Amino acid sequence: MVIEMKTVINNVCIPFWYICRMRKYPIGKQDFKSIIEDGFMYVDKTKQIHKLIDTGNYYFLSRPRRFGKSLLLSTINEIFSGRKELFKGLWIEENWNWEKTNPVIYLKMSQIDYQTLGLYAALAKELDLIAANFGLVLLELEMKDKFRELIRKASANGKVVILIDEYDKPIIDYLDNISQAEENRDTFKLFYSVLKDADEYIRLLLITGVSRFSKISIFSDLNNLEDISLGKNFNDLIGITQSELEENFDAELIHLTEDMNMDKRAILQEVKKWYNGYSWGGEETLYNPFSVLSLMKQKQFRNFWFATGSPSFLIKQICKKEEYQFDNIYLNENSLGNFDIANISSAPLLFQTGYLTIKEYDHSTRSYRLGYPNQEVEDSLLDNLLSAYRGVFPNDSAAVTGELLKAFLVNDIPKAIDGLNAIIATIPYDHGRADTESIFHIITHLTFKKIGVDVESEVHSAKGRCDVLIKTSKYIYVIELKLDTPAFEAIQQIINKRYFQPYAADKRKKIALGISFSSKERMVTDYIAKDL
Repeated sequence: MVIEMKTVINNVCIPFWYICRMRKYPIGKQDFKSIIEDGFMYVDKTKQIHKLIDTGNYYFLSRPRRFGKSLLLSTINEIFSGRKELFKGLWIEENWNWEKTNPVIYLKMSQIDYQTLGLYAALAKELDLIAANFGLVLLELEMKDKFRELIRKASANGKVVILIDEYDKPIIDYLDNISQAEENRDTFKLFYSVLKDADEYIRLLLITGVSRFSKISIFSDLNNLEDISLGKNFNDLIGITQSELEENFDAELIHLTEDMNMDKRAILQEVKKWYNGYSWGGEETLYNPFSVLSLMKQKQFRNFWFATGSPSFLIKQICKKEEYQFDNIYLNENSLGNFDIANISSAPLLFQTGYLTIKEYDHSTRSYRLGYPNQEVEDSLLDNLLSAYRGVFPNDSAAVTGELLKAFLVNDIPKAIDGLNAIIATIPYDHGRADTESIFHIITHLTFKKIGVDVESEVHSAKGRCDVLIKTSKYIYVIELKLDTPAFEAIQQIINKRYFQPYAADKRKKIALGISFSSKERMVTDYIAKDL
């Protein structure tokens, strides 16, 4: 029997399913004014925004795409423009002086035509358009001088608020064209240098982006620019906290319990597993707002965020370096927050773009431990990497890994080998590295990681390191991989080097598994399993 859950509004009993059906979710909407006026729901972040505005003047914030950066800037624009009517019922309505306004210079880098005009000309054109909105005419001809003139003239009506959204997009869009990316970086260096000597005209400066590129003057010349990307103070400025989830989406969560025949506690755990886990140094982890809104609208757990923008450049970079393990990566703060266009490291880029997050901070070494934030990101990135290493597109690795997990759970080695061959056999004949052991090792690791078993690679012991270690609830598998070499040699290596010794006290059954791949046949041609 399904119990119809209801709530009472104005003495009228209303089913939760009706509330959910009537709600409008601002998926992909970034304009605060239209969200409010068109009746979309809004998770109130105005208390955190007030803290930001009240405690500083110059900020830089890095967050992944579709995490709410643009909505944050749009909300701040409306606050300083004095539009009190938009904030009815929100925290800031009674905590802000709406009589005092400030001119806002609002630059949205994603909306300027730098692809056609070039970044320099596109910025100059945009500055003229912003000036026209103020009723101003800029007399200067050069882009840098136009920006300085705009700030000075606009401040005649009060100190200006400068909001720059997606500052790094004209660089990120050209990461596969280093010369163009560097040209755009140099243009930005010239553009942002104007801010250094404009303090007397500026009430608030907030710059947002995905990444923090080195050698741009906003980070070297602006000594008073506070980077709030890491740390506790503004960890929850955007993103959804646990309390915000439960307070704002209570009706939807109850509706999910009905749809999925699960109790509310189980639903909360499932939502957390899929979409929570983001942290930038705060004590509380955050939900991806885009994914949460999509879940509440579509009423099913799916990959929402990753599917909106496949990181093709990033995948290519990782594969080029033959990288594949991104759990428990340690980076210091300098490495985490910066990278150079000409020398991009995968881990910092994965962190800044949202594919990794902070799991722990070690004060003694001042280093961060990184890992996947949640199931949505981990499953999707692993699937993309596995497909890329296999040379198979579109990404379909998830379709051929389903039976592997069952095989390892019940120690069905023949079935596990059949599943692994289903992956290996799809490597195209002309794959550039199909004659190297490393490509088979990488694909094997990613395959096992993708199916959800506890897997490690290159695991050290007293006398060496095994290729792959898999742990299930009942079994520990130590696996040695060989290319064009008998599997017997792999088994002997496991035994002779005592790869099982660190797990001697573990009560789970231990199994040595030697696997030999054929570079010619693109498959496992020999394997031996031995109980220990």
